[in-house]
Amino acid sequence: MASNTLGARLLRRKPVSTLIAETEGKNSLPAGAPEEGGRSGIHLRRSIGLWQLSSIGIGATIGTGIFFVLNTAVPSAGPAVILSFVIAAVTAGLTALCYAEMASAIPVSGSSYSYAYATLGEGVAFGVGICLLMEYGVSASAIAVTWAEYLNKFFDLAFGFTIPEELSGAPDSTHWFNLPALLLVAMVCVLLIRGVSESVKVNAVMVAIKILILLMFIGVALTGFHSGNLSPFMPLGFSGVQIAASSIFFSFIGLDAVSTAGEEVKNPRRTLPMAIIISLVVVTLLYILVALAGIGAQPWQKFDGQEAGLAQILQDITGQSWPAMVFAFGAIVSIFSITLVVIYGQTRILYSMGRDGMLPKRFAQLSPRTGTPIWNTIVVGLGVGALAAFIPLRVLADITSLGTLIAFSVVSIGVIVLRRTQPDLPRGFKVPGYPVVPLISVGFCIYLITGLHADTFRAGAIALAVALVVYFGYSIRHSRLEQAGQPSVSSDSSAD
Repeated sequence: MASNTLGARLLRRKPVSTLIAETEGKNSLPAGAPEEGGRSGIHLRRSIGLWQLSSIGIGATIGTGIFFVLNTAVPSAGPAVILSFVIAAVTAGLTALCYAEMASAIPVSGSSYSYAYATLGEGVAFGVGICLLMEYGVSASAIAVTWAEYLNKFFDLAFGFTIPEELSGAPDSTHWFNLPALLLVAMVCVLLIRGVSESVKVNAVMVAIKILILLMFIGVALTGFHSGNLSPFMPLGFSGVQIAASSIFFSFIGLDAVSTAGEEVKNPRRTLPMAIIISLVVVTLLYILVALAGIGAQPWQKFDGQEAGLAQILQDITGQSWPAMVFAFGAIVSIFSITLVVIYGQTRILYSMGRDGMLPKRFAQLSPRTGTPIWNTIVVGLGVGALAAFIPLRVLADITSLGTLIAFSVVSIGVIVLRRTQPDLPRGFKVPGYPVVPLISVGFCIYLITGLHADTFRAGAIALAVALVVYFGYSIRHSRLEQAGQPSVSSDSSAD
């Protein structure tokens, strides 16, 4: 007989078979459980193929940080920021293998929230869900802030004017709020409400543009490469390398974004792991090449406080405005696609949590016409827009890294738990070197977490306090497992 103690309720797990059944709109919990999302028969549509899914991962990962991360990370590490990217990429690579296995075994929306619910229990899953919401929402806000910088750069070079300073930055002595960031979020939400198929097609085109302009930057920047800019290589010591690696890690959020699309992917057991690995390889190569070319083309001291930094480097090297103008325009298009993917990911996490009863079921309601969570998307847009309009960029970046690292750690631990509890569960991909690789992945994540600024942990503590209030005030009583009178789930033998 199941125990109804607080500990049992926190540790109850959602069966994998239930998670997968829900992707088809079925209710496989025992009699008495409410229909998911408050509407029976409506579920997310499988319309995303391998290239489109890979473009989601590449698009969200490449642009999440590279258009501005050098300006926040180089002052911490100097030329050794190249090593910071390597450390972050190794950590992301180890975790990507874990994500690939979990995504192939549990091909559903919700990313690491859903994985945690199936492996570590409801309490951990809710905490991870809050981390993911923080990760995606704050990341989208940081990206929107950068979009405003490149939009101003393009207007300046192309038309000789800029948006008034009062309307293009977080509130301080000279700024009121960031109007371009608000407009970007609004446009993205309108596109997402229209439908996922249209959104991913637009994103695929934008990803191609993004790769082309980054290749253009690498080519031009290498013509101005000076080896002297790499010396001294580590002026701020290895601690600076760690701080920079911790700060830039959020730029690998796209690997998580791939798994949020689990319920909308064709042939998910094959497509999900392939897209995750393809995204990681492409992104890592571009990140390191952009960092090397940028550092070689400009003394590291000049990166601090530089707006639209990559475009400015091109202008300084060529002495002409057109390369910087082309790059700035490409960045405007590219950052739109990044914001699209990241906000998309956040809406799907809220959808999964609403379907589980962890948040009000309205978050999981889908439009019969478009198959998208319209109300959910509007709420996300309002929250992301507010952060983008009023919070400084550096603060946003570090908070996102904390949420990303916690989520990645949980996925790595989840691989070990699922192998032990359900060894016969069908998997389209298995982590090589198990269990060493997942354990090393967790170790790298913890190492990077320790390099974050103290203010980041204070923000994380506030988010944890909010999570506890919401969980014990609402979620623990409205959970679908609770409503079904199922306070604990011990195992699940099959996902089929």
